[in-house]
Amino acid sequence: MMQGFANADALAGAVAGRWLDEIAAAGPGDGPLTAALSGGRITNTFFAEVVAQTQARGLTLERVHFFWADERCVPPTDPESNFRQAQELLFGPLKIPAGRIHRIKGELAPETAVREAVEELVAVAAGGATGQPVLDWVFLGMGEDGHVASLFPGAGPEVRDCPTPFLVVRNSPKPPPTRISLSYGVMAAAREVWVLASGTGKEQALRDSLAAGGRTPLGRVLGLRDRTRVFTDLKLG
Repeated sequence: MMQGFANADALAGAVAGRWLDEIAAAGPGDGPLTAALSGGRITNTFFAEVVAQTQARGLTLERVHFFWADERCVPPTDPESNFRQAQELLFGPLKIPAGRIHRIKGELAPETAVREAVEELVAVAAGGATGQPVLDWVFLGMGEDGHVASLFPGAGPEVRDCPTPFLVVRNSPKPPPTRISLSYGVMAAAREVWVLASGTGKEQALRDSLAAGGRTPLGRVLGLRDRTRVFTDLKLG
């Protein structure tokens, strides 16, 4: 399903509010809650809205374990780090306990970082019918080429059919070239996937993704799932 908004602020505010509603509604028997975050420009606005609304409503995110949809293979203090973005704009302001933050260690050898990321995810998220760990929410942006997380167009079967929850992506068309990403399989298994499609020059990529049999990475995610929520301020005409 797709929902349109007038601008990025309205989009981020609505998504933050809906997410906090779902967190607040989760019962004590639901166990730990899990969310995979992405980076990108719209994420800055989304994090700010989550912080503001959490504080205004007197809520807590202490039940949520935080993972990443993707990470650049850089140290956590690097300006390119998705972890750093979340630490500065979300975790720090809300004082999220370190034990709830499962960052991808981009400073390690990529294969080691993948192994540790998988171990942390499967230790928290229960396995589903496909054998993949089931995340409660995966938050994705979308690039001008329709990429999501660090899954880019033109990738080979080692990416498209990866059986593990995380994988190394090499020779990324956007720097830095080496990244770690959630796989298509674990996105397909997630309870909810929410796409925040915002920014200039992305209208055609979203049209292509939403078309029947869409061949972009986002189109592939949509085709693998029964339901994905797409929130956008793009004007598709």
